[in-house]
Amino acid sequence: MDNWKALLKADPSDWLLEKENPSVRYFALKQILDRPEDDPAVLEAKNQIMEYGIVPEILQKQQDPACLQTYHRFYTYKYKGLVWSLIILAELGAAPVPQIREQCEYLLTHSQEIQDGGFSQNTAVKTGGGRIHEVIPCLTGNMVWALIQLGYLDDPRLQKGIGWLTRYMRFNDGEEDDPQVPPYDRLEMCWGRHTCHMGVVKALKALSAIPEEKRTPAVQDTIHKAAEFMLTHHIYKRSHDLNRTAKPGWLRFGFPLMYQTDVLEILDILSGLGVRDARMDDALELVVSRQDDTGRWRVGNTYASDRLLVPFGQKGDQSKWLTLRAMRILKRLAD
Repeated sequence: MDNWKALLKADPSDWLLEKENPSVRYFALKQILDRPEDDPAVLEAKNQIMEYGIVPEILQKQQDPACLQTYHRFYTYKYKGLVWSLIILAELGAAPVPQIREQCEYLLTHSQEIQDGGFSQNTAVKTGGGRIHEVIPCLTGNMVWALIQLGYLDDPRLQKGIGWLTRYMRFNDGEEDDPQVPPYDRLEMCWGRHTCHMGVVKALKALSAIPEEKRTPAVQDTIHKAAEFMLTHHIYKRSHDLNRTAKPGWLRFGFPLMYQTDVLEILDILSGLGVRDARMDDALELVVSRQDDTGRWRVGNTYASDRLLVPFGQKGDQSKWLTLRAMRILKRLAD
């Protein structure tokens, strides 16, 4: 069952399992070595996520009075604001301890729009909740995904956010075949003639986090439409001219990605959904080609990593997160 490892120039598994990064170790044990959740090593790594490393460092920095005063700029304070820190905490496998739940509740109160359930860049001063004209799909997808990871799946407010994604996502590909409805039609860059790729990816990421047995027909339909949208583009190409790259930046892998995305994240989401399609082949070959001689993947784009509360790796560094993601993809698609 390890035929996929033949695509590696070397096996970096032991590197991923080093204890200095408990988050990567936890996910590698489960997703690469297939250890069950109740395995002693898995439980140990999961507990250690909250004991040392980046997660407790973020939580400690969030207690600084100056940081607490930025909560109202949860989205616009890039990339130290509450939205961005919560995305990272969810990515790292943080447990929903009281401090994190307080942050979730803050965003549900101040960022989630009351009427339809999408997430907004700012709070509506008069009505409370998110400002409806500033609800955007990438933010809503990211927040729904993060809140699912942090235990909110069955919360009615989170369900409302899922409903927003299934009702208001659009998948226009050069022609406005499915116009957006008011009041969301003001954001041309999100839903105009060509739907924003990032919004599609983050919506797909959010809905893919819902366990299969809990996906409604509307969720299944939106997953299908979003996946087909990305497959039509062969992940990173122009759908109307497949000889051209639509998003050159997506060929340079990074972590964390925030509202951005790349080939690695998109393949990770699709393969996690069980999608195997010939239109993914060029992207998969690209992933394989980007490993170094040690079977590790290096940071090609830092995006926001040097502007976070706790900075991540620098451009050119070997990345455990990118290597973990690449190995997950190969394990799913190449066996």
